[in-house]
Amino acid sequence: MRWLRGLLGGGGRVQLDAGRQQALLRDVQHRYGAHTRIPFREQAQAVTAMLGDDDGLVVAARIVSQVADEAHADLQAQAHEVHRRTGRRLLVNRRNYRPLWKEAGQALRWPLSALPCGFHPYAQVAAAVAVLGSQASRLDRVTDPDPLVTRMFEVLDLTTAGWEYGRVRLDTDAATLADRLISSTAQVLAAMDDPPRLPPAVRELMRRNNTYDVYDPTGPRAVGAINLGARMREGLLA
Repeated sequence: MRWLRGLLGGGGRVQLDAGRQQALLRDVQHRYGAHTRIPFREQAQAVTAMLGDDDGLVVAARIVSQVADEAHADLQAQAHEVHRRTGRRLLVNRRNYRPLWKEAGQALRWPLSALPCGFHPYAQVAAAVAVLGSQASRLDRVTDPDPLVTRMFEVLDLTTAGWEYGRVRLDTDAATLADRLISSTAQVLAAMDDPPRLPPAVRELMRRNNTYDVYDPTGPRAVGAINLGARMREGLLA
């Protein structure tokens, strides 16, 4: 595997510091998020600057993977609770969350806003995604990109399903996260030797041309619009 050769020194030795990575992870976890009054855009910029080297790249990958894993566990727990209360069985498929949300969106809580790790989608996650895209060419030197790109697609799936079925308000912070997920995932795919197929949720959205209003985070006014299918085709089929 190319990423393993990078860790072993092929193509230039990579110096990683596990202790520094853990300190960085704790720092971005506790200094930023929903509890901070700084606007999410400024938080994301600050975290992006903190994760600018190889250790930061590892941390960015860990943030995205942890968020995807915890979101999946949260949805499984919600599905079990729905079954306990109503007898209704819900299928939680990590490769395609859209059928779950279409069937039971009103009964589910969007998981990305309140995960145990405390990473906020519009702060730490948006920053981590930006770092992964900007350093996609180095990613295989510090981690295996294959499972990581799968987790990036999961977060994108959950982000967009939240707008359609999870009562998540589509404001400029949400639109920025989606745009970064699309562009950064495209950059990671382009840097891979053997990129995976696009998952079903992405392919479904690409066939559509629905336009969504994008709102100001602090008020009721629409300040723009996003055509998700067109944006995905532009970014992921280039």
